[in-house]
Amino acid sequence: MHYVQAKGILSATNGMNLYRGCTHGCIYCDSRSKCYQMAHDFEDIEVKENALDLLEAALRRKRKRCMIGTGAMSDPYMPLEKRLEYTRRALLLIEQYGFGIALQTKSDLVLRDLEILKRINGKTKAVVQITLTTADEELCRIIEPNVCTTKRRFEVLKTLHDEGIPTVVWLCPILPYLNDTEDNIKRLLEMCVEAKVRGILCFGMGLTLREGNREFFYEQLDRHFPMLKQCYIRNYGNQYVVNSPHDAELMRLFHRTCEANGILHNNDEIFDYLHRFEEKNAPQQLTLWDMN
Repeated sequence: MHYVQAKGILSATNGMNLYRGCTHGCIYCDSRSKCYQMAHDFEDIEVKENALDLLEAALRRKRKRCMIGTGAMSDPYMPLEKRLEYTRRALLLIEQYGFGIALQTKSDLVLRDLEILKRINGKTKAVVQITLTTADEELCRIIEPNVCTTKRRFEVLKTLHDEGIPTVVWLCPILPYLNDTEDNIKRLLEMCVEAKVRGILCFGMGLTLREGNREFFYEQLDRHFPMLKQCYIRNYGNQYVVNSPHDAELMRLFHRTCEANGILHNNDEIFDYLHRFEEKNAPQQLTLWDMN
């Protein structure tokens, strides 16, 4: 871990990353890609020391309240968050200034901040997005080794729903020859139905590989699944998008199940929901009919 002074904290679309890098160890992580120009080891977490000051200044300047996003590039609930509490303090600022939050995580540490999320959600909207990749607990411990497993994330989703927090699941990535089975997708979708998630984001049954994350992914395949790397190289070469050979039928299963259970499954609609600021209990403008 090391500290830096950041120049800014919110992107043009109001996303933020309080940390840079990750220690979850997911073997497929796109954030390792060289295109992001990370100048330090991925597990050497960069902490933006002045992030909270920058965030408060940015929220004060904004003329219109909006949704603030976090977790796209670095999980806001890595183990070091237990001690540093940057995410927790950021949520308190977001609550203080009346903004909404859409955060993405794989960690059950999000439940530590449940009361803050509930207060934000009581005024506007707090959405928690959780990634699910495999219903196989042993496989989960291999491909996502340093974070709580799918079973625990399922429990977190149910708790959040019971506490009134809307949830969205990222059903990705689906790794060819590892978790791209009908049984796995069915079991994950059953969890989503039981947890009453609002929507499921899915970009196809596969993953993306590019310079930086491809090399790490292949190293982990060699370590845990001997000979599987050769299968990837033979079938996909240096493709960026690596689709499962079962993509079409699994996507039909996905859309059919979501449709039958009233779960949002159009990515554009879900992203619109995540970005749309909704103020609750806002005063209604009086009309002539109300005054008579």
